[in-house]
Amino acid sequence: MEQGRSHGAPPRPGTGVPGRAVASAAHTAPTGHVRGEHVHSQEAYGEDAYGAPAAVPAPRPAPARRMPQRYSVRGQILDALRRALLSGELIPGEVYSGPALGERFGVSATPVREAMQQLVLEGAVEVVPNRGFRVTSRTARDLAELAEVRALLEVPSVLRLARTVPAARWAELRPLAETAAAVAATGDRAHYAEADRAFHRALLGLSGNRQLVTVAEELHRRAQWPTAHGLAVRTSCLVADAAEHLALLDALGAGDLPRVEALVTGHFTGAR
Repeated sequence: MEQGRSHGAPPRPGTGVPGRAVASAAHTAPTGHVRGEHVHSQEAYGEDAYGAPAAVPAPRPAPARRMPQRYSVRGQILDALRRALLSGELIPGEVYSGPALGERFGVSATPVREAMQQLVLEGAVEVVPNRGFRVTSRTARDLAELAEVRALLEVPSVLRLARTVPAARWAELRPLAETAAAVAATGDRAHYAEADRAFHRALLGLSGNRQLVTVAEELHRRAQWPTAHGLAVRTSCLVADAAEHLALLDALGAGDLPRVEALVTGHFTGAR
């Protein structure tokens, strides 16, 4: 992959602050006043058709100053880099420099480096001094360990929800599960990763525990990065993974706890 090549990244939003428009109006001095005299009465604005003083016009408010777009640029680049990682454009083991990626996305190196630092925290890349960032090479053992930790968090949480959440609430999650299934059928791994996280986030969100949701999603994202062997995940694997979401909702709605436990445990055992 050529690092300097453009791949149709989003255009760089403008960061300039527009100048303030200054409105000026020429006023003719009314009769009875010396030319150039500063007049504060309504007479300075003339009279209406009935000889009464005209209303003083309200001053125009100054246009609001637009905030700099630096952080929105960083967010767009971060999203673009995540998609590039999941789609295979950024290859595990390869080193990419900030300036080269900035040229590809049509931005300076600064927002790229900032986005890359976030990806370092997420375990997707690592810093290579004086060179840039290397895409981490995940092994099967790495993914198995992540799946085990996720299971320790999510399996008991979902089982607890299965005992306490009213059956009707599970129907609220079905549109998310159906969306994930539709995306899985396209084979688009990057978009499926987003849909998959959205379903799990909503599922655990029923617990009301924000810390659980945050930690679980971070682990989930780490588990989605490609392995050292690239994108070996087939569309059929994505479809099977998404089908488990729908089956889980059916079991939860029916109150079938043994089935729920088997499904959610198997979901992590076969993590993709």
